[in-house]
Amino acid sequence: MRTYILKRLLLLLPTLFGITLITFFIIQLAPGSPVQGKLGLEEGVRAEEITKEIMEQTKKLYGLDKPIHVRYGIWVKQIVTLDFGNSFKDHRPVIDKIAERLPVTMTLSVISIFLTYMISIPIGIFAAVKRGTVTDRAMTFVLFVLYSVPSFWMAIVLIYFLGGGDHFDVFPIYGLHSQGAESFPFFKRALDFLWHIALPVFCLTYADLAALSRFQRGSLLEVLRADFVRTAIAKGLSGRVVLLKHALRNSLISIVTILASILPAMIGGSVIIESIFSIPGLGKLGFESILSRDYPVIMAISTISAFLTLIGILVSDIIYVLIDPRISFEGRV
Repeated sequence: MRTYILKRLLLLLPTLFGITLITFFIIQLAPGSPVQGKLGLEEGVRAEEITKEIMEQTKKLYGLDKPIHVRYGIWVKQIVTLDFGNSFKDHRPVIDKIAERLPVTMTLSVISIFLTYMISIPIGIFAAVKRGTVTDRAMTFVLFVLYSVPSFWMAIVLIYFLGGGDHFDVFPIYGLHSQGAESFPFFKRALDFLWHIALPVFCLTYADLAALSRFQRGSLLEVLRADFVRTAIAKGLSGRVVLLKHALRNSLISIVTILASILPAMIGGSVIIESIFSIPGLGKLGFESILSRDYPVIMAISTISAFLTLIGILVSDIIYVLIDPRISFEGRV
């Protein structure tokens, strides 16, 4: 297993290189330009009012006067040295902007992933055990409804009914802390934080929870039909032991696979949720950077998302072995 992990870590480098290469050229081909945005020009507007000298000076300021392959080489060098350059928007170091926002998004994502798995697995087990009953059909209907509801619509509905106004004023609808929370005792400050993130976390959780519950139900039903389960029952083992000790462990392999994509997907999905709830996270920073054509920030966020995806895949492989020791990656790349 150690050899496999070492090989995979070594493969991260060329894979990450390929991802950054594709991402860089896609961003360069996107319409619009940081120069146009900085000089107040819109798409389709004639630029005669702006002298050619000013345009060239602005391009040189941002390094956009160099050939595209030279710019990519500079970008790769910055990645190697963990220096993502300065933002085109405010000239602040990109690494500082990300360091401010990444902990917020990671906190929301980790809490959401934890709740997703801790709730979806029991729901899936219960639905599989109650297969074909009215309870199973009702749960299936509710889960499909949750999965089909867009997160931005759910966020707006929650704000409308639970965020004050003409209805219940239960949860705050913006920020991470109440005014003056810096002076709160630790536990009161922690509760205040959880109170503020309750609605955003729910919006990040419910769709994945619904999907994973259905995956867990289907996977468990498939395992329960396997020959080794029938053999265990024939030996006289109780239904509880067969379910929890034999069937459940094997059924978890399918939903562990999804873990590799959930974390980066939540970072992408947090763009809308963080914007709606005014949360200063990485998703909101990425959205603002796209609007302002802030190439260094966009590339840095893309690289981080790609790295998280690759790490997620590796973690999934390791969890496979922990769930089922019969799985071995020795001799594989």
